[in-house]
Formats: sequence, structure tokens, C-alpha cells
Amino acid sequence: MKLGTDTMKPIYIQIAEWIETQIVAGSLGSDGRVYSQYQLAEMFTINPATAAKGLTALADEGILYKKRGLGMFVTPHAVAIIMRKRRDKRLKQLVLELVLEAQRLNVQESELAAMIVEARSSLEGGV
Repeated sequence: MKLGTDTMKPIYIQIAEWIETQIVAGSLGSDGRVYSQYQLAEMFTINPATAAKGLTALADEGILYKKRGLGMFVTPHAVAIIMRKRRDKRLKQLVLELVLEAQRLNVQESELAAMIVEARSSLEGGV
């Protein structure tokens, strides 16, 4: 596996986001054990301390919890926490960027809304 080297995001943030994606996708379930810092370091060829920083960030957000001597585990409400976080931060930022670009291109609100509806329809249709 490879992390994005073309991004300005620190590696530990990329690790945390990758784990979040695994949780949301169901690959890591509630109360399930998460990869250790050493497993993550080997998987992504990074320093174990960097991997540990990503795990700690998720623990600080209540997404993971630590069992002494056993490792990190997914909290029961992890998916809800991640969804709320992504909606409140990531999605709002994407919408802001979309609206700014639409303004630069002189795209009217109704036309932009129609594009969004069309995009959702194409996703629901399996395209």
C-alpha cells in the first residue's frame, strides 16, 4: 500500500484517514482490534512512531480505545463519529470549493443543483 506523496497532509493524518475508511467500509468493526503501529509501519513503509501518532489521533477523537497490553480497538460509536466528522469538515469544505468554482464559471445555483442531482442519479444507476 502507498500513501499520497503528492498531498500536503501529514503522513499520520493519512494513516488516520485510511483507518477511518476501513471502519466505515466495515473492514474494522465495533470493538475489533486495529492494526498495531508496527503493522501499519510495515504496511506503509513508515516510521512506527508516525503510525502511532495516527492511532493516537483517532483515540483522542473517541474513534479508537486502548486495551492495555492488547492494542487499539474500534469504539462502538466509531462510524457515527467518523460520519459526523466527515460531514462537518470534509463535505462542507468540498461544497465550499464547488460553490466558489461555480461562481468563477458563472454557473447559476439552479444549474449547479441540477448537476448535483444528475451526479447522484448516475451513482444510484451504477454508473
